[in-house]
Amino acid sequence: MTTRWIFGKEVDENVVAQLASEININPTIAKILIRRDISNFSEAKAYFRPSLDQLHDPFLMKDMVKALDRIKMAMESNEKIIIYGDYDVDGTTSVALVYGFLRNFYDNVDFYIPDRYKEGYGISQAGIDWAADNNFSLLISLDCGIKAIEMTDYALKKDIDLIICDHHLPGEQLPNAYAILDPKMEGCSYPYKELSGCGVGFKLLQAFCEKFGYDPDLLYDYIDLVAVSIAADIVPITGENRVLAFHGLKKLNENPRLGLEALIKLAGIRNQINISSIVFGIGPRINASGRMDHAKTAVELLLADNYKTIESLAENLDVKNLERRNFDSTITNEAIEMIERENEMDSKATVLFKDDWHKGVIGIVASRCIDKFYRPTVILTESNGKATGSARSVDGFDIYEAISECSDLLEQYGGHMYAAGLTMDIDKVEAFKEKFEQIVAERISDEQLIPLIEIDAEIDLKDVDFKFYHILEQMAPFGPGNMQPVFVSHQLHVSGRPRILKEQHLKFYVKQYEEEKAMEAIGFGQAEYYDLIASGMRFSMAYYIEENNYLGNKTLQLRVKDIRFD
Repeated sequence: MTTRWIFGKEVDENVVAQLASEININPTIAKILIRRDISNFSEAKAYFRPSLDQLHDPFLMKDMVKALDRIKMAMESNEKIIIYGDYDVDGTTSVALVYGFLRNFYDNVDFYIPDRYKEGYGISQAGIDWAADNNFSLLISLDCGIKAIEMTDYALKKDIDLIICDHHLPGEQLPNAYAILDPKMEGCSYPYKELSGCGVGFKLLQAFCEKFGYDPDLLYDYIDLVAVSIAADIVPITGENRVLAFHGLKKLNENPRLGLEALIKLAGIRNQINISSIVFGIGPRINASGRMDHAKTAVELLLADNYKTIESLAENLDVKNLERRNFDSTITNEAIEMIERENEMDSKATVLFKDDWHKGVIGIVASRCIDKFYRPTVILTESNGKATGSARSVDGFDIYEAISECSDLLEQYGGHMYAAGLTMDIDKVEAFKEKFEQIVAERISDEQLIPLIEIDAEIDLKDVDFKFYHILEQMAPFGPGNMQPVFVSHQLHVSGRPRILKEQHLKFYVKQYEEEKAMEAIGFGQAEYYDLIASGMRFSMAYYIEENNYLGNKTLQLRVKDIRFD
């Protein structure tokens, strides 16, 4: 697939030199930092040494005092409190955080996770009925609720107050909840808008500790859950998220909660746990619970402290994840065949519907289709007599906004710029497909339909050494908004004979100048370049630098993102 290489913006060389001198770093790294809006010593210190002291005052969040007053009233009156969360990683970690923390101080609290298939996303009527039947009078929702207008009114009729903790974009109307905590809500002065759902729950508990005099270290013991939510929900790793992710990863590597430790072992993660380890190792196993069965299992694992229970629950999630992978592979192949068979290669968007696809994996399938065809994608299946599905987008295109333009055809929708969920009547799928294609075609540029690789700097291979790498390493955690630096080197050639691994990956040694020692490089899914590289043709390569630790022998390796032949 053709790619776009975009090089970082030009920066003032005098500012580069000054920053490099102030913090004693390579000018190349100084330039990368400046492009990430870090231009002086104090900003660099805050970036390289994230501190919990950098967390914002939770009382800046609108309705925080109201939320705490209602929780205090419930505790003093011995009301039953239900902690209600979504069934994905962000929702289950949120519930484990807030329920797990509050039960240390209050016994009359329980949690509820809706069934993905019977109840669907968000606050459900079945969930409210269950709460009412069991005499709960306060419901705290996490990672959902900001659009639950009707369900909030329904809960009020059942004498249940709601505190909504969400991080999704609100609609034009807000629910009639007792309190709403959402930094994206209009009129909320909270300075950081990109918290995960679990992050909003964390801010509620941070305020709880401050107002009622609890040691914040009790809360920080749960920070590994926040890091998992940040990574799995793919929110920006900037500002407050970066602080929470940094300290959450530290706990994951040093002293994770027992349930997460079990998942780490099952995922076979042996090196330092980073954002990528969560996204590809821990997160899918937690998600598999709600995708293939019921997400309550994931919460139980995250809260468990009995080794026998933990082992059983973790193995259950691992089996569910294997099932999920099988469904994922089968449905992805079917989706790709449908696109190619229906001759829609020139379309600007993909909308596919098949009534027997597994609802739990269609979001993953949408992402896989983007990997193959790179255009905004909606994958739909039948659930409870409706067409329901997931949408994923490409760089720079707001798929939530595009879906909002089709709201007249939808029963329900919600999400972010790059990911959304939606539900409609089955007989409206074709109309939605036509309208969505039209909207995307009008708004998306030709450039946005070409995968983008952002290049941080052009360097020579001779600049790549462990000193350089160790400074790069301190720029972690990496993720959206703070991606791992990507470099380009030119006039490269292969040294020795390249190898193809597992029929799809390319491994080779590369040189720039003859007198240099060759560096090891690996390109996943890039076996197609074998013949050209083996021919000795010169090429430019986009890559990032990583450490390869094999039996204690540490070497630097170049992870190839793309190759262009001269």
